Amino acid sequence: MSHDAAGAGIALAGFCVLVLAGTVKGLLGMGLPTVGIGLLSLFLTPAEAAAVLIVPSTVTNLWQYFTGPNVVATARRFRLMMIALVAGTLVGGLLIGGLTSPLALPALGATLLLYGAVGLSAVPLRLPAGVEGWMSPLMGLLTGIVTGTTGVSVMPSAPYLQALGLSRDDLVQALGLTFTISTFALAVVLAKPGEDGAVLADPRILLASLVALAPAFLGMEIGRRVRRAVSPLVFRRAFFAGLALLGAYMLARGLG
Repeated sequence: MSHDAAGAGIALAGFCVLVLAGTVKGLLGMGLPTVGIGLLSLFLTPAEAAAVLIVPSTVTNLWQYFTGPNVVATARRFRLMMIALVAGTLVGGLLIGGLTSPLALPALGATLLLYGAVGLSAVPLRLPAGVEGWMSPLMGLLTGIVTGTTGVSVMPSAPYLQALGLSRDDLVQALGLTFTISTFALAVVLAKPGEDGAVLADPRILLASLVALAPAFLGMEIGRRVRRAVSPLVFRRAFFAGLALLGAYMLARGLG
């Protein structure tokens, strides 16, 4: 296969991945970087995959947060979690090794596998009253460390926020805030020069990230429409099962 043909194949695969990731986002209100980084890492490095998703993740998460009903109240309630999230992302990305570490791929696989398993479990997650004050900063710190080393910020933030018993609108808005802050912090990590220079300084990556907006929003519109026709329960089970399988594959590949 020629170099041009291989490049065209990768571009087509990337387009399909971004549409799929956007579809998941449109259906569940989350999952764009999770699915996107997971699948893009099959033919890009985890750092490159995360960088490609910076622009679409930022735009879609800002939209998700600011279209919610309680912008100021949500920011005030989870401010300590967000501060800890930034600190954890910088620690994971700049001190532990980040997405350029050899451990990034197996860590990403383990994160996806765990997230899929948690999503498939039928055990309802509920936290007792009074623990949010100290658990929010802890969950933010742990989520940040995971974000800085894998590019994925759903663990343990998503299960934690779900366990708080928030209304659907408040949960979607809190997730939007979490993913927005983590994306900004991750951009700082990816802007740090490494052995091959800063990932975000590569003009090809920046262009790809801008172009990725179109398929991501196309997928979100597809997801919004599919949400009206498909049982959410059936889709969630298929989504988390696929995520767990992808995570298991990436974990095995990273450790092999």
